[in-house]
Amino acid sequence: MNLLTQFLHLVGSGASAYITAHNLRDLKTRPDMLAGFQLAESGSVPYLEALKERAIAEGDQWLAEKLAGHAQDEQRHGQIFAHALKQLDKQVIDFKAIPKETTDGKPDERRRSPFFEAYFQGYDSAALSPQNIDWIMFFASTHILELDACKDFARMANALPDTDTASVNLKKGLLSIAKDEEGHSAYLLEAMQRRLPYAQVVALVDEWRTRKVEAMMAMVGGLLQKGGKLPSMAQDGVPVELSESENLPLETAQPASQATLVAA
Repeated sequence: MNLLTQFLHLVGSGASAYITAHNLRDLKTRPDMLAGFQLAESGSVPYLEALKERAIAEGDQWLAEKLAGHAQDEQRHGQIFAHALKQLDKQVIDFKAIPKETTDGKPDERRRSPFFEAYFQGYDSAALSPQNIDWIMFFASTHILELDACKDFARMANALPDTDTASVNLKKGLLSIAKDEEGHSAYLLEAMQRRLPYAQVVALVDEWRTRKVEAMMAMVGGLLQKGGKLPSMAQDGVPVELSESENLPLETAQPASQATLVAA
């Protein structure tokens, strides 16, 4: 990773950390943050399970076990965010009920992900399906997202106040999630190392780090133009877990804190 990319990574990470911490501390914007996290974490479960079945079919038991554990963790993360929403008397929106376009004919911002559009530039939806996705590409791209999500969730946890029960419980949950994300990042890196020479692994990590930086800078820029305002992702009511019919595509289901900022 060159010096410019390193600098942009620090700038983008700092801006993202400030925006997410601010929106999570504010009880007015916290529900939308939590709902976005729930959509991202729970929505990735069927995708990971499909990858697990593919790994089993290909005879890679080690990978299948790692993916199974990953899916279980993401399911638990979704439950943590659903519980946090419940404490605020909120639930995630019905994703199926969101129109594809607004009344003025523009795509509904809650259904599109400029961040992941940039991150996966050059790959269409067919190439990103669990049946077709290149394993190495999956390992490298998701490793970067999990590595950063670990740090982001820890930062957000430390930014929460200790003055109310809901914030204290959420802080504990976020720290637990951060620990899981660290483990996911580690096994994905190991998966690359099992299949590729060290130099190729380093090159792939640099490539996807660069993609992440470019996507994040575009995302943060869009958020700043909107004054940090997030799309509405929560509604009043008792929280629910995503059903299989509400699964999100890879572009929006990746387990990463950026999933709450995809409408930038």
